[in-house]
Order: sequence, then C-alpha cells, then structure tokens
Amino acid sequence: MRKRESLALAVVSLVLVAVLPALNTLPPSSAFHVPNFTLNLFGKFLTYAILALGLDLLWGYAGVLSLGHGVFFGLGAYAMGMHLMLEIGTQSVYQNALPDFMVWNQVKTLPLFWRPFHSAIFTIVAIMAVPALVGLVFGFLAFRSRIRGVYFSIITQALALSAWLVFNRNEMNLGGTNGLADFKTIFGFRLNQPSTQRGLYVITALTLIAAFLLCRWITRTRAGKVLVAIRDSETRVLFSGYAPANYKLFVFVVSAVLAGVSGALYAPQVGIITPAKMGVLPSIEMVVWVAAGGRGTLIGAVVGAFGVNWIQSWLTTSYPDVWLLFLGGLFMSVVLFFPDGVVGAAARLVDALKRLVPSRASKPSVMASGSGHPRSEPTSPTPLQ
Repeated sequence: MRKRESLALAVVSLVLVAVLPALNTLPPSSAFHVPNFTLNLFGKFLTYAILALGLDLLWGYAGVLSLGHGVFFGLGAYAMGMHLMLEIGTQSVYQNALPDFMVWNQVKTLPLFWRPFHSAIFTIVAIMAVPALVGLVFGFLAFRSRIRGVYFSIITQALALSAWLVFNRNEMNLGGTNGLADFKTIFGFRLNQPSTQRGLYVITALTLIAAFLLCRWITRTRAGKVLVAIRDSETRVLFSGYAPANYKLFVFVVSAVLAGVSGALYAPQVGIITPAKMGVLPSIEMVVWVAAGGRGTLIGAVVGAFGVNWIQSWLTTSYPDVWLLFLGGLFMSVVLFFPDGVVGAAARLVDALKRLVPSRASKPSVMASGSGHPRSEPTSPTPLQ
C-alpha cells in the first residue's frame, strides 16, 4: 500500500511542479496552454491546501477542533505583506519609505515593529516564528487548563474574533480594514511578471509536498499513534501514563506554523491581505474544507481545500448569491450523510465494489476425487519436513 501511495505522490508532484508550469509556457494558441490566471488560481488553492493539512493533523488525528486558524494564516500573511510593503521603498505615493496608509494617517516615522521586516531573512523567520509563538502561548494556557471539546472550539473562535477586531484598528498601523495591498516586488522580483508568478506557484507546490510528507511522517511515528489515541479516548491515554496536553500542544504549534506559511505564500500571489481573511467566517470555512475532503486522511484535506475553493471560484463568478447557501448545505450534507468526507466515501465505494466482484483467490480450489465428487484442498497445508 505504501508503494502505491509513493507512486501516486510522485505522479501528483510531477504534475504540480513540472507539468502545469511547463504548460503555462506554451503559446496561448496551444490547446494545452494553461493561462496565467489559472496557474495563479491554482497557486492560491495550494496555499489553502497547506493550511488544511495542518488543520487535519490537529482535528483529524488529535481530535482538537480549532475555529480560529484564520489567525495564524493572517499572521503569516501580514508578516510577508509588511516586507513587501517596505520593498516598495520611496516610489511615487510613498514618502520617507512609509507605506501610503501611514502617510494618510499622518504617521511621521516608521513604527518600531515594522523596521526588522526590511530584512528578508527576518521576514522568513517571522513567518514561522510568530504563528508558532502565538500558538504556543495560546495552546499552553488552554491545554494546561484542560479545556477541550466544544469549549476549546469556542475560545479559538473568540481568538479569531479578537484578532479581527484588533487588526481592523488603524492604530495598529497595519492598514486597518484595507489591510496591506498593491505589492510591487518580492525579494527583488517584479510580481507583475509571469515568470515571478510561475516561480511562486512552483515554490507553493513544493511547500505543499513537503508539508504533506511532514504530516505523514508525524502520523506514522509513536507520537502520531498517541494523537489518534487521544482523539479516541483522552482519559484512557491519561491513565496510561502519557501527558495528552503536551502532545496536543505540539500538534497545535505545528498546525499554526503550516497556517502561517500558507498565509505568507498567499499574500504575494493574491496581492492583498486584509483582516477579513483572519476572522471567524474564514476560520469556519477552513474546517469545512477538511470535513468535506475527509478528516484523518491528509489527502482528504488537500482534496477538500482544492475542490471547495474551486467550486467557490465558479459559484462566486456565475452565481454570487448562491455561494453561502452552498457552503452551508455542503457542511450539513457532510455531517449528516458523509461524515468521513469525499475520500472516505470513495474508499467505502471501492470496498463495496471489491465485495461485489469476488477475487479469484477467494474461490476454493477443487479437484476431482476417485468417486467423482469434488473435494476442497486444505487451506493451510502442512509444510514438508
């Protein structure tokens, strides 16, 4: 089974990393040409898949439902956005290297917490460190207090609401409700160039593959087995001598880091990050991705994130008033009829088809006896001495 998984992963990786970018370079008149818009859209979906992997690791394997992962996504996106805003420098609407919204708000000097983001290295570290630190502090306080189940979900939702309110304030010097936008370059490369967007897509695809391998490795270690045991019966794990709080804190921090990385890859590809992406509604949508794809499978999280957002892109373009109704109906359908998601339903369908078509190995071997009646060969023959 692992050989099949490895082969499937290799094929999907080849398509994502090599085939799609190569098709993007074909002439527009070609039947196999992938437009820049489509490639950029796929890149955005892949960033969502990275976040969904971390959320599935937390919810699907450890049984900890977080309704506030938009906060960690936003922290990573804002960290990248701050660096991209400072890269613009003193162009046109900027004065004294201040972002335009600071000029409009009559800010005279660059705030102290903005200054380290001039450095690309500091930005890359902050993308992972800031969500990890927030997740560590929040998770430590919550898990130490033995908050779990629906109560944990409620306080993570409160965290998302609080972060949304704070980041909307102009006093934070983070753009207020408008957020950070109008990025020009990333690490010196022009964002309006197709080659730059293609490079961002490839980096996102490679990051998704690395995130999948990391999550798969965690689930197959001893810690991963303890996480599943915590999901099934935390009390039994506690009586077995383990500390469930430590394991849950570990996976919560890993999930927060993956969310931060996905946000950092999202910002330059979409060109904007606002507090709306870290509120309550986006955090709930992230849970729907995992639930629709199939939690506790990892691949289901990727399928759910990609599929649900593809449908959203189509519906919001063709039928903008239907999207929220579809999202609610999708979540209700998953809860009522497909609790194991699309991947789980597909697996059950395959098992049902296998039972309908008996394999040749399951048929008893017969051979004619001297009396003309068939007899079955022994299923477990005695080995020769």
